[in-house]
Amino acid sequence: MKTTFVVLMICAFAQCAHAKEPACRDIATSSARLACYDLASPPRQEQPAVKESDASRPPYNDPFIAEDARTTAKLKNICRGC
Repeated sequence: MKTTFVVLMICAFAQCAHAKEPACRDIATSSARLACYDLASPPRQEQPAVKESDASRPPYNDPFIAEDARTTAKLKNICRGC
């Protein structure tokens, strides 16, 4: 009985714990509204692209190319209409 009461109390007070969002929707001017949204969720800064040198890593060897070539060769050797 006590645990049920405790769980009900936690559920009742959990609704008050939600974070309050800014009321940017109610702002009339578009520039002020945009500034409010920018403060609420600031834009991400772009990370610099990492340049990889060609000599540091061997070229990619796709294993499916060889398998596809073998399968195609087998299919071309099937006798049709013998």
